[in-house]
Amino acid sequence: MPQIDKPALKKALRGILPPVTMPFGEDGKLQSQTIADQMDWTIKAGANGVVAGGSTGEGHTLATEEFVEAMKATAAGVAGRVPFVAGLIVNSTKEAIDRTNALHDIKVDALQVTPVHYLFKPGPDATVAHFRQIWEETGIPIIIYNVIPWNYLSVDLMLRIMDEVPGVIGMKQSSGDLKSVSDLVQQTKPDNIVLTGVDALLYSAFALGADGAISALTAALPGVTSKLFTLTEAGKHEEALAIHNKLNRLWNALSHDNLPACVKYIQHRQGQPMFAPRAPMEVVSDAQKQKMDEALKDLI
Repeated sequence: MPQIDKPALKKALRGILPPVTMPFGEDGKLQSQTIADQMDWTIKAGANGVVAGGSTGEGHTLATEEFVEAMKATAAGVAGRVPFVAGLIVNSTKEAIDRTNALHDIKVDALQVTPVHYLFKPGPDATVAHFRQIWEETGIPIIIYNVIPWNYLSVDLMLRIMDEVPGVIGMKQSSGDLKSVSDLVQQTKPDNIVLTGVDALLYSAFALGADGAISALTAALPGVTSKLFTLTEAGKHEEALAIHNKLNRLWNALSHDNLPACVKYIQHRQGQPMFAPRAPMEVVSDAQKQKMDEALKDLI
């Protein structure tokens, strides 16, 4: 297996790592040729890396061919300027490996991998084996995307996975349980990566020592969230808290049932093209737009 320079990777995958929103037309077709412009906008705003294929990016809706197309378009748009993480939301070890191996001709710095998410839940040993096999057959470092409510991995299990599988380098915690972030920051090894995916608690997680964030608001407002991270790291908590309060008002104004569509609307408010979500997700309503516009007044 390849040797991982974990300190260097932790340094690279630190800060704000926005998820790519997938540019679907009203007909539901992927318009991958537009991803490069989104990458330019995101990186110029201050993003430290990008993640494609996650929840905000509607990765669960992508067929394998679309997944490969989107990953290649993202890698080309990034062009090595920041780290590129490919997201896997799949239901079997084989599919995770097959999708990753289909990206053999592009540089992927890490994978973001969910536990399996359909009805059936593997036990701890099978979960460790799942991540081990993905690592051993792809050779790409893995970040656990701990987001599945009925298959939510405990802190102890994630620590075990990182201890037993050298290629699992960290995790993204997406539950509102701030204690788990605190426990992980305290109990992980120095070279492990602890990221948050909880938009309402970005400031809190940064203050506790989380290494960064991959979340909807980082995609919607990469510049603002980058400033929040920088201020918190610098110990400028009064300024950081003021940004947190503005972001939290926006978060409370969003509908989480069609969150990717809301993120696309906020990006559009900043000059990006307005893309649709993939059906059956609903487009943003006029009422939703009004609520978001009001909360955005202090942010853009």
